[in-house]
Amino acid sequence: MTQPERDVMEYDVVTVGAGPAGLAFAIRLKQLQPELSVCVIEKSSTVGAHILSGAVIETGPLDALLPGWRENPPPICIDAKDDEFWLLSRTGQRKLPLPPGMHNTGNVIVSLGAMCAWLAPQAEVLGVEVFPGFAAAETLHDETGKVIGVRIGDMGVARDGSQKPSYTPGIDIHAKVTVLAEGVRGHLTKRLLQRFDLCKDADPQTYSIGVKELWQVPEDRVKPGNIVHTLGWPVDNNTYGGGFVYHLDKGRLAIGHVSGLDYRDPQYRPWEAFQQWKAHPLITPLLEGGSIISAGARAIVTGGWQSLPKVEMPGALLIGDAAGLLNVPKIKGTHQAIRSGMLAAEHLADNALAANGFDARLRASEAMAELRKVRNVKPAFKKGFWFGMANAAWETVTGGLSPWTLKNTADFASLQTLDEAERVDRGWHETRTLAPRDRLAGVYFAATEHDEDQPVHLKVADTDICATRCVVEYDNPCTRFCPAAVYEMVEDATRPHGKRLQINAANCVHCKTCDIKDPYEIITWVTPEGGSGPNYQNL
Repeated sequence: MTQPERDVMEYDVVTVGAGPAGLAFAIRLKQLQPELSVCVIEKSSTVGAHILSGAVIETGPLDALLPGWRENPPPICIDAKDDEFWLLSRTGQRKLPLPPGMHNTGNVIVSLGAMCAWLAPQAEVLGVEVFPGFAAAETLHDETGKVIGVRIGDMGVARDGSQKPSYTPGIDIHAKVTVLAEGVRGHLTKRLLQRFDLCKDADPQTYSIGVKELWQVPEDRVKPGNIVHTLGWPVDNNTYGGGFVYHLDKGRLAIGHVSGLDYRDPQYRPWEAFQQWKAHPLITPLLEGGSIISAGARAIVTGGWQSLPKVEMPGALLIGDAAGLLNVPKIKGTHQAIRSGMLAAEHLADNALAANGFDARLRASEAMAELRKVRNVKPAFKKGFWFGMANAAWETVTGGLSPWTLKNTADFASLQTLDEAERVDRGWHETRTLAPRDRLAGVYFAATEHDEDQPVHLKVADTDICATRCVVEYDNPCTRFCPAAVYEMVEDATRPHGKRLQINAANCVHCKTCDIKDPYEIITWVTPEGGSGPNYQNL
């Protein structure tokens, strides 16, 4: 097929992803080297539209990046006040002592999406060019394999691959350095990790899925700055997970539930677990009579210190969640993202845009020292909830000085077959009284938009496996772990078990769970047409 002529734009540095890491990097680099040309490309329609996080943030790195930020703070920015930590049973709760890492005095509660939308203009004032609505489809390489930029995905391609009247070929962006700040499980990052064998000395990366909603409730129920975390029900002893309630202002509550994607039970349903959690007596009174403003889901990177890949390669760097820097016990990654972005900018400024040496600099930094102290906390939960809690206490007391390092294993490998798994009645059938009542209703609150007539961006390498082996071995867990009802097994008398896979790609909220948890590793998430996907409001 003849390749179209493509326009080329030249920059000193191109950054993929306008999250906190990418924007912090661009701001810091222009602060240090204002003469450099820097652009940030973002796949969402507007900056922040694909960003979803708790989010309680430590402000130290933001203070260092923008010392006067408190004079003009992000639109949602609430000083943290009171912390609560609860262990839930099906109908009751017990208040637990607060772990040291979860004391939030001095921190702030934000909407991370709104915060990124607030950061972007500050980058632009410094001369950074920020381009939302442009999805990086592939990296560009020279004859030696060095990364020399990215190609923006074509616009106006039909589902069958033909060119529509609106077809526009994507431009090539050439740069001396490409910075990958795609967030969790970015598809360019995934390809580069494989191409340059960047994970050869690291454990497999691990993940969780977080499902979040923003609620409007009667204002007298909300205590701005109050932070609630829960463990226990509805997850079982072998499943890592917990919930949160963050009290904002103006009668708003940010609530969510996280499930570790190393869960074993093929019948487990993360979205439904969140809905069950909302029905708990501790949570329901906060929500009754309220309404959802926005909702969504995303994967969370949890591998930590032992899963850190090499973060440099010829011509490119990894920062933020693309590198896997979230601190699981703190339930925080934004400060690490900003910190790594600043560190990458300082490295390039010090070394005339040479990428080599950044890996060593990051590993010697405060960001990695923080992760090393807590490296054994999350992996211990694979041995059960109570073992994990006891180990977390030990690691806290010793400051992470244990002479051992627990290993991480890939999440897809943890899933048991139907024959192996314990049959658990999780009560999915129980009546729910709080909206949304099903995953499609949840997709509505994510305001997801994809042109139906564009190529499916969820690539399944062998759909025969879905209709044969997977039916028997796992009963198609993709229909349960996807929070947006993207995957559906429909009746088809021509197939061996009377079913075939239908992909409802327009529902996708870009959480990447399918790319992570599929037990056969045959699902690959790639970027759809630029501007597609969720349009989160203050998540």
